[in-house]
Amino acid sequence: MYRFTNDYSEGAHPRILDAMVRTNLEGNFGYSTDPHSKHAHELIRAAIGRPDADVHILVGGTQTNATCLCAFLRPHEAAIAASTGHICVHETGAIEATGHKCIAMPAAPGGKLTPAAVRAAVAAHPDEHMVKPKLVYVSNTTEVGGVYTTAELEALRAVCDELGLYLYLDGARLSSALAAGGASLTDLGRLCDAFYIGGTKNGALFGEAVCILNPALKPDFRYIIKQHGGMLAKGWLLGIQFEELFTDGLYFEVGEHANGLAMRLKEGIAALGYPFGSDSPSNQQFPILPNRVLEKLEKDFHWEVNDRPDADHTQIRLVTSWATKPEAVEAFLTALANAKE
Repeated sequence: MYRFTNDYSEGAHPRILDAMVRTNLEGNFGYSTDPHSKHAHELIRAAIGRPDADVHILVGGTQTNATCLCAFLRPHEAAIAASTGHICVHETGAIEATGHKCIAMPAAPGGKLTPAAVRAAVAAHPDEHMVKPKLVYVSNTTEVGGVYTTAELEALRAVCDELGLYLYLDGARLSSALAAGGASLTDLGRLCDAFYIGGTKNGALFGEAVCILNPALKPDFRYIIKQHGGMLAKGWLLGIQFEELFTDGLYFEVGEHANGLAMRLKEGIAALGYPFGSDSPSNQQFPILPNRVLEKLEKDFHWEVNDRPDADHTQIRLVTSWATKPEAVEAFLTALANAKE
């Protein structure tokens, strides 16, 4: 069976596994105070063009978002996000569980949050009888495969500066966004108050690298990490992975591979006349297919159901990764063509 379920169905890129084996018996300091972690932090600072950045590597995405928002927000403050945003939908209320409301605003095409939506959210919370919007949350790529351009993030930065808000970017699939021509790492370094570079969905076994740029958000962050169970005792395992991802362009390579195969899927499916739920330039594709066709494919391929637009059609999500093989994509397209006949 070929799996297009997600971009974390396989373990890790062979270079990362090789590095872990090579360093397995070194003996390292714990809690990310080791040389590998320190080197990874330096590589990331160089990549984002911010030698002043505080870098902390946590384990998973939901943990990272919950830890960051808890650290950055005062008790009465809230986050603004698109209604499709990960913190609003797929984190089991993790942000709310820390005591902070997620203000869900209608998403623009591509699952994006716009400056107009940010303004509307702030205007709808005018006084102390409501939560105070303080942080704008965006994800790149978005949950429906959208990619923020530099201009779009600059517009969000401008409205955040005007309204006194933090800009925080969830980079769970950041390698795909970069490969799709979205805002660069140095753009994120100059525009965001904080963001994270995803590892789990980008070739690592696990790991998300938080980059804190705003000095006001830096103090005591390691205390908050520890309090939220995010301080890995064997922290060098995180450092080693990001050392590899940010050596010789590996992080960009995995995104280019995933996106290239996703574009082949997109082109092949479109050539057969099937529509898409969104026009995604990234490694997530959302074709709308007849149920009778999907029934013929489900024995050999796996995907996630994203929506059911009517009784006879289903919008599925196909996700490619660093590990997806071209033959898997071609097999799917061949099977899809045969199922249509």
